[in-house]
Amino acid sequence: MTTYRSELIQTLIARGFLHQCTDLGALDAKAAAGPITAYVGYDATADSLHIGNLVSVMMLHWLQKTGHRPITLMGGGTTKIGDPSGRDETRVLVDDDTIRERMASQQTAFRRFLTYDSSATGAILANNADWLDGLQYISFLRMVGPHFTINRMLTMDSVKMRLEREQPLTFLEFNYMILQGYDFVELNKRYGCTLQLGGSDQWGNIVQGVELGRRIGNAELFGFTCPLITTSSGAKMGKSVSGAVWLNGDKFSPYDYYQFWRNTEDGDVIRFMKLFTILPLDEIARLEKLQGAEINEAKKVLALEATTLLHGADAAKDAAETARKTFEQGGIGDDLPTIEIPASELGAGITAFALFVRAGLATSNGEARRLIAGGGAKINDEKCAETTVVNAVGPDGIIKLSAGKKRHVIVKVTG
Repeated sequence: MTTYRSELIQTLIARGFLHQCTDLGALDAKAAAGPITAYVGYDATADSLHIGNLVSVMMLHWLQKTGHRPITLMGGGTTKIGDPSGRDETRVLVDDDTIRERMASQQTAFRRFLTYDSSATGAILANNADWLDGLQYISFLRMVGPHFTINRMLTMDSVKMRLEREQPLTFLEFNYMILQGYDFVELNKRYGCTLQLGGSDQWGNIVQGVELGRRIGNAELFGFTCPLITTSSGAKMGKSVSGAVWLNGDKFSPYDYYQFWRNTEDGDVIRFMKLFTILPLDEIARLEKLQGAEINEAKKVLALEATTLLHGADAAKDAAETARKTFEQGGIGDDLPTIEIPASELGAGITAFALFVRAGLATSNGEARRLIAGGGAKINDEKCAETTVVNAVGPDGIIKLSAGKKRHVIVKVTG
């Protein structure tokens, strides 16, 4: 069994982050010799990061924690092209103002996991528009173009998948991997960055950047990817009943975030603790011994720790207390998701299935009817029928809707 010298590599491997590395032995030696600088790139495809981004953010967290310097590279330039990786269709192009707004909004999550300051390990916030926007096309092609062959580019998963499915790949998107590779070269020149971290779907792009740095500047660069995170049942991680799991609290509440982790499948609890919390490994090993119904206690620890990291201790405790009131005491927690309905609309009456759709507990009338028919729908803790018409509020002037045992929404009547 290989023994690694650097705390960084020991930590990343022990917590389950390693999928591939361009030269793990050399990277370990470099990290053991002194601080290194590493980056992850994030395009402004939305106004919040989502849980799929969290694995790479946690890698940056542990990089900084073990004495190295992280860079969060905002894709102010590459967002204007769009990464074709894992997509069948071209991304919708967005304007500069939208990109700036999204980048500013995304940064709120980074600051929960990383410390940005001027110290030797202080995180750096960079924007690739700073160098990509000013490139002169012909000069850039002459400098970078000879190091990329069409033959090699056609073997990349992001290109090959699109072509195999006979979906169009624009020349604009085809350039993405060239610009990402150039980002690595530029970060090396500006900040001495020698490591790019990312998900396994970025491996081809990362390798291109490593090779480009060697050919252009004789730089020793490294790539390290984490695995695609799936659940024990084989599903891709990152979706909740209501849609994407966003990291910004205004898009996905602390309570919903807590519940997402609380509902983790039994077989994933320990793995997710290692990846998504900062609990010491010996404590995780203790929790791993729990069996049967005791696993629920481990799930509560996972939910509390993950929510504390992102939203703070107070919000995490409030979410846990709301969950306890709702599920253990049968009450109504203060932080349950809430919607408002005008009194005029309720006065005329609204069918139960329509109300469940309105509250986001079902995506269609058909799904709501099936939920009701199966006995999983409750209004103020009482089972309802498809023909039920709601035209009165419950205790305390509110209506509590429940879909199964774990999903609840509060309806407040206004006006």
